[in-house]
Amino acid sequence: MKDPKTLIPHREPFLFVDRIEKADQGGIVGYRRFPAGEAFFAGHFPGYPVVPGVILLETMAQVGGAGLRIIDPDRPEIYYFATVDKVKFRRQVRPGEEVRVEVTLLRSGKTAVKQAGKAYVGNELAAEAEWMVLSG
Repeated sequence: MKDPKTLIPHREPFLFVDRIEKADQGGIVGYRRFPAGEAFFAGHFPGYPVVPGVILLETMAQVGGAGLRIIDPDRPEIYYFATVDKVKFRRQVRPGEEVRVEVTLLRSGKTAVKQAGKAYVGNELAAEAEWMVLSG
């Protein structure tokens, strides 16, 4: 599918989508591998690096945003978090692990979009949440 950089405005070091595998009305599936060289691993936590929960949440939202632009290319490029609900972290994500994100569209209007997502490492659920974003 398309390069995420053509779909969302995020760039390194804050781009957390490597690829989108599927994007249609039935859902969005995207991936992100977190290499050991990510800057945040040095401080979260020294000696026991873990992907911060907020980065997992951002990863889910970026996959959702990129997929939404594939489904509807006329959508705005920039969205901002308005709400985050039902967040649960179930498993740590460690350096080198690949996360598969599955996003479902719950509601969509002209300026607001509500999505739900789950992040997996293999078949293990690592995180889940619902969020609403507003266009800029």
